[in-house]
Amino acid sequence: MENVLISGASVAGPALAGLLARKGFAVTVVERAPAPRPGGQAVDVRGVALEVAARLGVLDEVRRARTRMRGMSMVDGDGNEIMRSTEATVSGGRLDSDDVELLREDLTGLLYERTKDDVEYVFGDSIASIAQDADGVDVTFERGAPRRFDLVVGADGLHSNTRRLVFGDESRFIRHLGIYLAICSAENFLGLEDWQVWMRDGDVGYGLYPVRGNTELRVNVGFMAEPFEYDHRDVEAQRRIIAERCAGLGWETTRILDAMAKAPDFYFDSMAQIHLDRWSEGRVVLLGDAGYCASPLSGQGTSLALVGAYVLADELGRDPEEALTRYEKRMRPFVELNQALATENPGGPAAEESVERAKNAISLDG
Repeated sequence: MENVLISGASVAGPALAGLLARKGFAVTVVERAPAPRPGGQAVDVRGVALEVAARLGVLDEVRRARTRMRGMSMVDGDGNEIMRSTEATVSGGRLDSDDVELLREDLTGLLYERTKDDVEYVFGDSIASIAQDADGVDVTFERGAPRRFDLVVGADGLHSNTRRLVFGDESRFIRHLGIYLAICSAENFLGLEDWQVWMRDGDVGYGLYPVRGNTELRVNVGFMAEPFEYDHRDVEAQRRIIAERCAGLGWETTRILDAMAKAPDFYFDSMAQIHLDRWSEGRVVLLGDAGYCASPLSGQGTSLALVGAYVLADELGRDPEEALTRYEKRMRPFVELNQALATENPGGPAAEESVERAKNAISLDG
């Protein structure tokens, strides 16, 4: 296998692309968005994923880009503080940990910049069809000309197009966790300085934390609900869902909804996991959220993406014929431990002991 197509240019895709390029593979990354996607929440690089970042050559930059939180407050529906901590935050965990929290867009930007000279990136396009035989994979695209590859990697997220084309409808693999989440950027209208504030009122709540030297906020709005149908690409309809769910809330709700109505980087989705009996079919393999999304509730989605990319590249470099089988054998126990973090304590974080065990439960030199 010398010619690899990767669908998705978030974290897993560019990480794998860079690692494979070092090993002499010709790599193409196709991404539906017109450029690396901006926005998104703060993500965590934890445990063994820090070593992956080091081997990718971006660990120092990741650490420089980290958030600098001093602590957090919990407030009631009227904005009255009911708890505060200078030891941990909701988004990043313990502040004295070696783990690193940084903005998703900063991490994806670092990975793109590190790999763009050695990898072919095709933005503004996506896979339309996949047909494979014993010797390769024929791929058609929504815009580009058809091409043939030795291997196709679906690193295209929770709602993976690659997974749908090869493995079947998403409904067969998704497990909803009963929470929906919206994220956007906003002006720092609270004047927060390296400090998070979280509010919950019944089944609805939101959190705000400053970024970019306290010049911006990242706004997170979540609510509990049974699974329901909505259009994943109809952003205006998603904004209306958030407005309806937050109706009647006090404190800063008006300004938060106003920010979400205007934000160009508005994002909305369910908190869910992906579970498949296998992650490969012939010459097509799934990576990261596409194959084993743990959900943001686990705090380990980014680390799973990085570690999965490293293990897959490692196995492809050793023995392409056995690589996909060995990739899954090595990764599955690690994935299962980290997915379990999201459901260990419904409505709250997993135990610190569980996080410590899960984030280090694999060897990169296996």
